[in-house]
Amino acid sequence: MSDTSKIRLIDVTKKFGHTVALEKVSLEVSSGEVVVLLGLSGSGKSTLLRHLNGLEAATDGSVEVLGETLSGLKGRQLRELRSKVGFIFQQFELVGPRSVLENVLSGSLATLRGPRLGLLSYPKQLRLRALDLLAEVGLEEHAFQRADTLSGGQQQRVAIARALMQEPEILLADEPVASLDPESSQQVMNLIREIAVRRGLTVLCSLHQVDLALAWADRIVGLRHGAVVLDTRAGALDKETVMNIYRRVAVTPEEIAAIEPQEGAEGLNSATAVNMTDMQASGASA
Repeated sequence: MSDTSKIRLIDVTKKFGHTVALEKVSLEVSSGEVVVLLGLSGSGKSTLLRHLNGLEAATDGSVEVLGETLSGLKGRQLRELRSKVGFIFQQFELVGPRSVLENVLSGSLATLRGPRLGLLSYPKQLRLRALDLLAEVGLEEHAFQRADTLSGGQQQRVAIARALMQEPEILLADEPVASLDPESSQQVMNLIREIAVRRGLTVLCSLHQVDLALAWADRIVGLRHGAVVLDTRAGALDKETVMNIYRRVAVTPEEIAAIEPQEGAEGLNSATAVNMTDMQASGASA
């Protein structure tokens, strides 16, 4: 792994019985990069993300995060790595009856010993940091409100603050706006982007919304049937090309050649072009 890389997958294959969820996936994400995974449901996006904090183990290949090979980590070492990788979920995963502030504080549990019940069971320093994070996501006035009384967009902001309590280096997000209306989706994605830039976080996020991905990401990685079929700078793509990932047809070599990378963009590499062509038959018949 290079000095600037935070995430590296090398020929990662994941099988669940006879089902291949990921097939020879190679991917590298640099420090501070914001990358979006696009693909149909079942294309392997969530499975890929779960490999990056040790929730899934690769059947074959290597997963490296923050310079560590995950297959070699167990117990305390794995917990320490997970504390540096924040995760934002589609369904927020908040404890509804508890206050917004206590939900944010739960992001610090990995650093504490023993169970915690109630706000006063957390050190004052952490309570103050949680309040600062709520201010950062625009919810400081809701700190003592029940989490389940907030709107969906507000609950996702709480989940973002909770992830930031870990002081992560990497932020993973699995369909973070799938349950939100378009306006709230835009606001949440903009917030994640702003926080990532301000804090220098590396972000890997799965989405279905092509417009959001093109406007928000530095780079887009397309998955189909567990394989990478597209990997290029977002500015080098148009919506029509990206939508082919969802139409179950491959981007043609002519379309690949027509893409003109912007300054500093690498465009589609030859391996990806071959992969797209190879996937055409299976994509069209799926």
